[in-house]
Amino acid sequence: MRMGAQWKHKNREASANAKGRIFTKLAKEIMVAARNGADPDMNPRLRMAVDAAKKASMTKDTLERAIKKGAGLLDEVVNYEVVTYEGFAPHQVPVIVECLTENRNRTSANVRMLFRKGQLGASGSVAWDFNRLGALEATPPAGAADPEEAAIECGAQDLEPGDDGGTRFFTEPTDLDIVSKALADKKWHVTSAQLIWKAKNPVTIDDVQRAEVEAFLGALDEDDDVQNIYVGLP
Repeated sequence: MRMGAQWKHKNREASANAKGRIFTKLAKEIMVAARNGADPDMNPRLRMAVDAAKKASMTKDTLERAIKKGAGLLDEVVNYEVVTYEGFAPHQVPVIVECLTENRNRTSANVRMLFRKGQLGASGSVAWDFNRLGALEATPPAGAADPEEAAIECGAQDLEPGDDGGTRFFTEPTDLDIVSKALADKKWHVTSAQLIWKAKNPVTIDDVQRAEVEAFLGALDEDDDVQNIYVGLP
């Protein structure tokens, strides 16, 4: 598992409760994205959020309701804001936590409690040690396809091996949607596209220490307001 970009719970999909948390996070991302328009074709962030929800098998009704809710087309109004926290997991491993919340005070209290086994820092305390990038996971078309050639032709800045025979392409934040479309035009299947924080100097720790960090990150991930976790591990 690549830890240097976005951390994901290994066993997250093992229970119904975990699946419910995934749907909650996906729906919140859709609602926030839909503020800028309810049409995925005209709203790149919404299109990416909808694709992620479909991949997770979110029902059409749930998906459409989240879009309408976020776009203000329903009577029920929920305003989520992005709140980012920085700090250290055990063993001084840098962590950036992105939250989506309608209650900043509740989220702040919960995050402070969860960071008791680590160290919560001020804004900017670890962000300097991460790069803000676009990241795309894509699988090649049938037949031979050279990922490096695709990266050059589509405008990606860097790449690395992805999951299940795919490739992970990195872009400038403003180029994410452009590169995604260019890859699709070349028949690559883009399975995810999002803005991430990628650690510049991942911390090396042993297996025992890593288990402690994983437990810390797992507790963070179980909070409904926590949307994404980025950690400085290789």
